[in-house]
Amino acid sequence: MLHFFQSQQQNFKNDILSGLTVALALVPEAVAFAFVAGVSPVIGLYSAFFLGLLTAIFGGRPGMISGATGAMAVIVVSLVALHGIEYLFPAVILCGILQITFGLTRLGVLIRMVPHSVMLGFVNGLAIVIFMAQFGSFQTINDIGVMTYLRGPVLWIMLALTAVTMAIIWLLPKFTRAIPSSLAALLVVTIASVVLNQTLDTSLAAKNQDHVVMTVGDMLVTNAKSKAADAARGGEPTDGHGPAVVADGTELTPEVAAAIASVTPETTGLSGGLPRLFFLEYVLPPLSLATLWIILPYSLVLAAVGLIESLMTLSLVDEITETQGSGNRECVGQGIANVVCGLFGGMGGCAMIGQSLINVNSGGRGRLSGITAAVCLLAFVLFLAPWIEMIPMAALVGVMFMVVIGTFEWASIQTFGKVPISDYFVMLVVAGYTAVMHDLATAVILGVIVSALVFAWQHSKNIGADIKFNELGGKVYQLHGPLFFASVSSFKKLFDPENDPDDVVIDFYYTRVYDQSGLEAITGLTEKYEQLGKHLVLTHLSPECRKMLDRAHAIVTVNHAEEPQYHVTTERILKIEKSKEDVAT
Repeated sequence: MLHFFQSQQQNFKNDILSGLTVALALVPEAVAFAFVAGVSPVIGLYSAFFLGLLTAIFGGRPGMISGATGAMAVIVVSLVALHGIEYLFPAVILCGILQITFGLTRLGVLIRMVPHSVMLGFVNGLAIVIFMAQFGSFQTINDIGVMTYLRGPVLWIMLALTAVTMAIIWLLPKFTRAIPSSLAALLVVTIASVVLNQTLDTSLAAKNQDHVVMTVGDMLVTNAKSKAADAARGGEPTDGHGPAVVADGTELTPEVAAAIASVTPETTGLSGGLPRLFFLEYVLPPLSLATLWIILPYSLVLAAVGLIESLMTLSLVDEITETQGSGNRECVGQGIANVVCGLFGGMGGCAMIGQSLINVNSGGRGRLSGITAAVCLLAFVLFLAPWIEMIPMAALVGVMFMVVIGTFEWASIQTFGKVPISDYFVMLVVAGYTAVMHDLATAVILGVIVSALVFAWQHSKNIGADIKFNELGGKVYQLHGPLFFASVSSFKKLFDPENDPDDVVIDFYYTRVYDQSGLEAITGLTEKYEQLGKHLVLTHLSPECRKMLDRAHAIVTVNHAEEPQYHVTTERILKIEKSKEDVAT
C-alpha cells in the first residue's frame, strides 16, 4: 500500500545500518519475552545475540532475523515454574539437536505444502498480533502493582511521538535513502523525548513514572514491578500488619508494597557481562533418563514451533525480496543457534518476523545485517545500556506500527468473492486463531488441516463412472476421479451388484487409488460380486494397488503384453468369453 517493501540492492552500508536499527528494536521484545518466560531480561538479550549471530551465519535465509520469541517463551514458562531454570537450558539444547536432525534429513521442504491461503492468514493474523502487542507499551503501574493504561496528557504526547515516528518512516525515503528511515525516526524521536523529559513538568508524567515520555528503562522497571507484585500477591503474609489502603480504595498488602519497593532502575538495567556456560552459574540437572523425560516434551514442542515460525518467515521474506532461501539449511542454522544458546544459558528462540521485516524495509539483504544486529545487541548489554534505556517507547511503537501496515495483505480484503470461498474461509480461520490465541505455529497447522479437509471434500465429489455394455453383454464401469477415503461412499453408490449382469468390468484407466480406504472399498466390492456368483474384471489397476488387493488376488492376473499401461484382466473371465464366442459361432 505504501510501497513499504521496495526492491533494494544488497550493500554493506545498508546491511550495517539496518542491522543497527534491528538491534534497537530487538531490545524491548527480548526483554518482554524474558519476562514472559520467567527469566532475567539479560537472558533474553543473550538469547537474541546468539540466535541472531549464528542463524545469520549458518541459516538459509540472508536478511532474516532470529531472536527470543514469544511463541517459545510461552512454552518454557511452565518448565521453569515446575522444575526450575536449570532444566530450561538442557531443553533448549535438545530442541536444537532435534532441529538439526530435521534439517539434515531434508524435511524443510515440507513448508512447500503450506497453501497460499494459509500463508495469507498467517501474515494477516501476525500483523494483528504485532498491532495488539503494542498496547502494552501504553501502560503504567498503579499503586497496587497492577498494569493500567495511560490517560491524559501523557497519552496524547506518546501518541503524537508515535505519529511523528511513522511519518518520518513514510516520508524520508521520498527524499533520501542514505540512512534507513526507521533508524532516522528512532534517533529524531529519541532526541525529542530527551528534550521533552527535561523541559516538561514532571507532574504531567503517568502514575509511578519519573518521565513524561516513557522510555525503555521505564518499561523495564514497570514490568519488573508488576511481576514482583504478582509474585507477592500469590504468597501468604509474613508479618502481622494489616493491609494499607491506597487513594482509590483498593487494599495494598505489606508484601506487595515491599515487593514493589524492592525494584529499582539499578536492579532492572540492561547492563551485563559476557555470557558464560550455564553450568558455571546454575546447578546442572542430573544426567539421567528422568531428566530426559522431563525436558523431551518441551523440546519437541519448542523444535516444532521454532521451525514452523522460521520456515513461514523464510517464505514471506522470499516473496518480499523475490529471492530463494533454503529451508533445510535454515533448520540446521536454527538448531545450531539453539544448541549454543542453551549452552550459554539462553531461553531459545526462532525467526522473528517483525524484526525481519524491519530489516528488509531498512535495506538489509545480506548476512551482514543479521551479524551486525547481534553484535550491536551484545555491545548494548556490555557498554551502551544507559543509552539504550533512553529510547522512548513511542518510537519503537511507531516502528512496529509501520511493520504492521507493511505486513498486512491489504489486497486480501478485496479478494472476497473473487477467490473460492473455501480459500477465503481458511485465511480467516488462520488469521482469527492467530489473533485470538497468539499461537502462530498451531494456527499454521490448523490451516493446513482445514485446507486438506476442504480439498478432500471437494475431490470426493469428483468421482463418477461412464457405463456401457460390451459386445458380449457385459457391463463396463469406466471410472473417473480419485478414489480415497473421502470418495469411498460415492464410489460404492456407483455400482448395482444385484441388478448387474453376470459379467462386469471396472476400468480404472482414468482413476487412481490413493489410500487404504480405497483399497478396502475395492476389496469389499469384489467380495459382493463373488457372493452373487458374478464375474468381475478389474482393468488398468496400478501395480501398487494390485499388490495390496490381497482379497482379490485370485481373480486378478497381469496381462504382460500390456504391462506398461498397467492393464490387468483375469484368465478365467477370458476363457468364459472365449466359450461364449464359440457357442455363438
